[in-house]
Amino acid sequence: MPDTAIPCVLTIAGSDSGGGAGIQADLKTFTALRVFGMAAITSVTAQNTVGVTGVHDLPPEFVAEQIDDVARDIGVDAAKTGMLSSAAIVEAVADSVARNSITRLVVDPVMVAKSGDPLLQESARQAMRKRILPLAWLVTPNVPEAEVLAGVRITGPQHIEQAARNIHRLGARYVLLKGGHMEGENAVDYLYDGQTIQTFSAPRIATRNTHGTGCTYSAAIAAYLARGCAIGEAVQRAKDYLTGAIQHSFPLGAGHGPLNHFWRTDA
Repeated sequence: MPDTAIPCVLTIAGSDSGGGAGIQADLKTFTALRVFGMAAITSVTAQNTVGVTGVHDLPPEFVAEQIDDVARDIGVDAAKTGMLSSAAIVEAVADSVARNSITRLVVDPVMVAKSGDPLLQESARQAMRKRILPLAWLVTPNVPEAEVLAGVRITGPQHIEQAARNIHRLGARYVLLKGGHMEGENAVDYLYDGQTIQTFSAPRIATRNTHGTGCTYSAAIAAYLARGCAIGEAVQRAKDYLTGAIQHSFPLGAGHGPLNHFWRTDA
């Protein structure tokens, strides 16, 4: 645990050259929420608001070296994972997280970019189930990701508990199933602790500027966990921050524009 006045949070994720998602979104979120952000880069992508044109994975041993060096010297109050890309990177990250006793780990199981481009190789999905999820304090799948992890079809709230239960069995302490892909005037998320479900609701915002929402949400939760919030409070405060960032988003480029991470900064 860091011996500093400011909580230290690590993002383990890919780089978005367009600046809207990935480590760029995570570090902006950390700054806005007044925690010290650190980054272990897993992959470098060539992308913009329209799509991903290239992905270059870093060597798995170098990804682990980044995590090890940060944890050994600075320490990690909380961490989050984003794009892990390959099975070898998943394995390296899992080994390093366990080796460095990083317990407050938020796993955003990034599988597909906002543009629809794949960001997680098929071979890595099983590695994520077996190696990363058992280490997770919280896993934050959206509906398509939850369907893959849970092995069930989700067409409405009636399927949420079964999906959350199936994912929880994979080892995560908490499951936050995000309902943004479902119908309704409110975006409702479901937090499952293995026994009960708590809901978090916010008005749905009509905008196409939603690039990086999953990254931002999971980064904000990690930040609030590092600041000492209990899981329910961390999720609620993160959702409030995310909702404001979407409300204040702005158009850039020809595709999905970014959120406004600095619409509010916590004192």
